[in-house]
Amino acid sequence: MRALVRPPRLVPGARVAVVAPSGPVAEDRLAAGLDILRGWDLDPVVQPHALDRHGRLGYLAGTDADRAADLQRAWCDPDVAAVLCARGGYGAQRMVDLLDWEALRAAGPKVLVGFSDVTALHRAFAARLGLVTLYGPAAAGVDFVKNTRTQEHLRATLFAPETVRTIASGRPALVPGRARGVTLGGCLSLLAADVGTPLAPVARGGLLLLEDVGEAPYRVDRLLTQLVRAGRLDGVAGIGLGSWADCGPYEELRAVFADRLGPLGVPVLEEIGFGHCDAALTVPFGVPAELDATAGTLTLDEPALR
Repeated sequence: MRALVRPPRLVPGARVAVVAPSGPVAEDRLAAGLDILRGWDLDPVVQPHALDRHGRLGYLAGTDADRAADLQRAWCDPDVAAVLCARGGYGAQRMVDLLDWEALRAAGPKVLVGFSDVTALHRAFAARLGLVTLYGPAAAGVDFVKNTRTQEHLRATLFAPETVRTIASGRPALVPGRARGVTLGGCLSLLAADVGTPLAPVARGGLLLLEDVGEAPYRVDRLLTQLVRAGRLDGVAGIGLGSWADCGPYEELRAVFADRLGPLGVPVLEEIGFGHCDAALTVPFGVPAELDATAGTLTLDEPALR
């Protein structure tokens, strides 16, 4: 693992594009999210197909080609400083290979924000652009619209990233110890789905940050086992666990984590506070950091954005 290129931080008046690379977006929640962004003195621009719904596959926000075109257009617009995903759901994997990566690279480093299904884009932007990205709230997400802590942590990360370099956990370590590495990760089920593709995660030397939603303990076991059997956790330096909403009783999940991750012999920190939870925090991927499971902290060596 190596540190990736950090995009510039945002400044008042910056234009940000809002795209829907995955599932369909609720118009009222998008409007509320846009109001928050305008309140930060940003200039949000909604891409043409952000409110589309696929004619036959209702779980997609428009066709693969249209969703890819929106992201491509937004990223390549020289006036756009950041691209914010309106929601997760499902669909980013279907459109990621339709992007013109040479054109995206030529457009220079910008900020990408999203979580959940957007894991597929985080992996692609790291592998193909060598770029730091932000695993943070969706612009039309319920948590972003309603939770002040979520809003303020993303705002600080975008405008004053040096103020949010340490994230603290509220639980004791699953496996104590300290580790250093470059952050990577995302939604566990999406990382497992990338195994066998050119974007499959490689955690060697990295700090792997994992979270998910709606997966029963045995399914979390299956997903972790898939990554272990595929060799994708070989050489990982440390692991940080985020939220596991609607994944069953936490003590059952904790037993799964201890059984599947404990034998790796690396520090494992729980409940860092990112992902599908209330008051979710923003974490960057591609930044060198120290994970201190004993102290319950994840501390970035440098701000997420420059």
